[in-house]
Amino acid sequence: MNVHLPDTLETAVQTSLASWITDRKVEKLWAKDPSLWTGTDEGSWLGWLDIVTDQLEHIDTLEQAGHAIAQAGFTHILLLGMGGSSLCPEVFTRTFSTKAGAPKLHILDSTDPGQIAAVEASLDLAHTKVIVASKSGSTLEPNILKQYFFDRIKHVVKPNNVGTHFIAVTDPGSNMQAVAERDQFDVIFHGVPSIGGRYSALSNFGMIPAAGMGMDIRKLLTYAKNMMERCGPTIAPKYNPAVMLGTIIGVCANAGRDKLTIVTSPALSAFGGWLEQLLAESTGKEGKGTIPIDREQCGPPNVYGNDRLFVYITLAGDKDTQLDTAINQLQAAEHPIVRIALDDRYQLGSEMFRWEMATAVAGAVLGINAFNQPDVEASKLATRALTTEYEKTGSLPPETPVFEDAGIKVFTDARNAKALGEIAGNDKTLLGYLKAHLSTTKAGDYFGLLAYIQMNETHHKPLDTIRHLIRDTKKVATCLEYGPRFLHSTGQLYKGGPNSGVFVQVTCDDANDLKVPDQTYTFGTVKAAQARGDFQVLSERGRRALRVHLGKDVPAGLATLKRTFEEALN
Repeated sequence: MNVHLPDTLETAVQTSLASWITDRKVEKLWAKDPSLWTGTDEGSWLGWLDIVTDQLEHIDTLEQAGHAIAQAGFTHILLLGMGGSSLCPEVFTRTFSTKAGAPKLHILDSTDPGQIAAVEASLDLAHTKVIVASKSGSTLEPNILKQYFFDRIKHVVKPNNVGTHFIAVTDPGSNMQAVAERDQFDVIFHGVPSIGGRYSALSNFGMIPAAGMGMDIRKLLTYAKNMMERCGPTIAPKYNPAVMLGTIIGVCANAGRDKLTIVTSPALSAFGGWLEQLLAESTGKEGKGTIPIDREQCGPPNVYGNDRLFVYITLAGDKDTQLDTAINQLQAAEHPIVRIALDDRYQLGSEMFRWEMATAVAGAVLGINAFNQPDVEASKLATRALTTEYEKTGSLPPETPVFEDAGIKVFTDARNAKALGEIAGNDKTLLGYLKAHLSTTKAGDYFGLLAYIQMNETHHKPLDTIRHLIRDTKKVATCLEYGPRFLHSTGQLYKGGPNSGVFVQVTCDDANDLKVPDQTYTFGTVKAAQARGDFQVLSERGRRALRVHLGKDVPAGLATLKRTFEEALN
């Protein structure tokens, strides 16, 4: 790891590292002492410190689990999960090639009907193994997705063979274990109760899918073990890769450089999605937090404020000269830069351990519990209330837009409607509301596009253009997330972290909906409830949020939204 810090930050980092020596904090971390954070339940959530050793002791069992899927004739693996249950496998399937003869791994972490249909169309269901991954076993999305695909596979295999197409990865005694036993799943792999979802990459939640697609998990875990030993309790803080990184992250956040901007070699681009959840859910609470900025194109120094920390992760043989030049320019402009160079893709195993421990260290520097996620639960409760209402009445509660024209509607809460109405004056149009909303951004803020639409290239392109227009014009950090998956990731930080976010939520009517088997509601209803529940909690937390509803023609609606943003920013 190579680090460049301006002098004031370098001094603050060295002061913080000195306290880790004086107070023997590295030893406290490995002793699972909760006093390192807030002295509450943190000691109960540090099982990830030991998981690499445990996994290597049982490596033969894990490898055989992967081989068994291919040997049984399955050509596809479909993983149903959210957040910590899906983001690590997504890194693997987008970073590593599927081994010859092994099944192709697909990830589904959405309730968007179009997303579900697109994934289903890519599968041969008769030869698909489904991994249902849920720590608690009670998470809404994997449960209803399991119902859907269990029903779909019933139509292509013999009734008594359906269960053999399913694997569960869940904590012991969970509701999902009961479902798996009832439906005679092929096998149940257990998680470790003392490992939270976002710290579970090197546990069965990451390793079972990795083994299934034919990855060399022995090599991955060996790299992780090497990093674990380099970060051990007797290693001095300045030589400890995780303590050093975590201290930099925490000190930078405390100094106002709280937008951790992830830049990677092209081959490692998926890694940022996993880092987002780890950093955002762990640090974004009590008005504090490190805000991860992923997949924002690297620009010239003049488009950035003084709130950035850049982490540049590169892979040997995957050189990008333009990125190298851009990072060098940012360093010359005295932005803090951390460079991490990998020689092998499998060193992601070592990075996963390093970043898990670094995030725990950053939480200690920030003075927060790095292992809870109170605002994720708030959104779940709001969604549950709305779906319960739907079950009772057959519809979601009515809502009134502040603007409606040509199939596009704008919604916001009463407080924000009043504030934006005063700024917009007589221009109560989509343009007027967007200009008013954008005018509330200031130095140190960030802008978030929260899109509850199908995640595909057609939809992504205009949204990506919008985020970069805002970055370059307003000089603020930008995020582009897809719902509901981000609710189990950055959603915690958006609601519980610093109140520096300006959000535009994008929703739509689904052109083709899908029914959830054995339920009165559809997947489209669930997604709508999740979006409205998310917006409700953002509003309750006093966030600046506007919702733009596009109707059924999403590409046309996005084209209008892009043109209007361009005009608003001109």
